[in-house]
Amino acid sequence: MGILFFLSASCKKEEQQTEIPYMVVNFSLNPNGTQYIHLNAVNGWETVYGGYNGILIFRISVNEFVAYERACPYDPLITGAQVKVEDSEITCVCPICGSKFIMTDGTPFEGPSHFPLKQYQTMYDGNLLYITN
Repeated sequence: MGILFFLSASCKKEEQQTEIPYMVVNFSLNPNGTQYIHLNAVNGWETVYGGYNGILIFRISVNEFVAYERACPYDPLITGAQVKVEDSEITCVCPICGSKFIMTDGTPFEGPSHFPLKQYQTMYDGNLLYITN
């Protein structure tokens, strides 16, 4: 007599990410000029208008930049859920939910968000930095 066991995986509802509204992003800037002075140095950052809730640009190395949507990926539709750079200047935090992110790759490391910051494409030609989606 065979005994048949059915093992059922627990049905845990997977956390679903709230969609950040799509906005066309297509602009360039000079990261070595005086208008964006904080981007002149490695680990420098600036925030600019664009995207859904602003864009955070971080200079990883002399020739490498990353650009993120400032809307917190945990719940981007909440008013004020806009990441801000912390005093360390290598992490940012959402003042609403408390999620914290590493600016070199957008990875969350604290708080309720399991989702990284939405990243835009960057291309640096040695003179201009192009940011697009």
